[in-house]
Amino acid sequence: MSRRLRVAPVLLVGALGVALVLYMSPSRAGSTVDPAPTRAVDGVAVTVADMDRAVTFYSTVLFFDKVSDVRTAGTGGAGARVVTMRLGGERIELIEPQAGNAPPIRVGRPGADRWRQHIAIVVNDMDQAYLWLRRHHVAQLTPEPERPGDGDPSADGIRTFSFEDPDGHALEFLQFPPGRGDARWQRPSESIFLGIDHTGIVVKDTERSLAFYHDALGLEVVAASASHGPERERATGDPVTRLSITTVRASEGPAIELLEYLPPRAERGDLQKTSADGAVGWQTLLAATDAHAVAAKLGIRRGLTAADPDGHEVRLCTRK
Repeated sequence: MSRRLRVAPVLLVGALGVALVLYMSPSRAGSTVDPAPTRAVDGVAVTVADMDRAVTFYSTVLFFDKVSDVRTAGTGGAGARVVTMRLGGERIELIEPQAGNAPPIRVGRPGADRWRQHIAIVVNDMDQAYLWLRRHHVAQLTPEPERPGDGDPSADGIRTFSFEDPDGHALEFLQFPPGRGDARWQRPSESIFLGIDHTGIVVKDTERSLAFYHDALGLEVVAASASHGPERERATGDPVTRLSITTVRASEGPAIELLEYLPPRAERGDLQKTSADGAVGWQTLLAATDAHAVAAKLGIRRGLTAADPDGHEVRLCTRK
């Protein structure tokens, strides 16, 4: 556990989840591409090494419901088992490559967060959710629930807690105080785990990323902020003092947070598109009115999978 705390990704500690309640971006806020080619953010897909173990974790520990379980055929016999899990109104896909394909790599060195992604799960009782994870001996990325945004009044009352699934994928609990976040998170519920608020990705240049997610895909910029968080520096030993958070979203589904480290963080180069063995750890799922038209706009000649400027993958599907 101590090793994980020393190498906890900066993006997971304290600054996440606050962008949806912060000020609007002056350059793109409220502007949309007409017609918006992306109708919905359909969730995320993550590669797992052991499907039964992953399904048990998400269903037993986080109370996701299993929606489907299928096997797909790939080129050259490289198929996969795909299980769709749902929490509230949002879903994730767990993908286990056919035997012989490599599983995703685990993060085990400082700086590996440059290619990482996470999802934020909204809870209505952070203390109970935290105790539940401890009871199930879940790997923690922060030692206890935190209140992000030191000195930022717009983040008052928001609580976060970061942890890992069995494959080392980064997850976060997020609790909004009354009157903050989407209205659906304030509805009375007997469930502690309510749904997925957003997926967050680390980017090198926010404007370059917005050219992809906003200008090309038509996602709307709904919030932007620069977060200050000395707690991130304490957790990682990295000289990080500011993090730019820009939130984009479609008309349906969870948001996407673009997280850009600001100076004086040392430059770490471009994000890694896939692991060294070729296994893709994360994909963001997007539904479009005409996925093939969007793919053509992005310059994709074959298939419906594209990489953003930093190598994060998005997978398109058509939804009329």
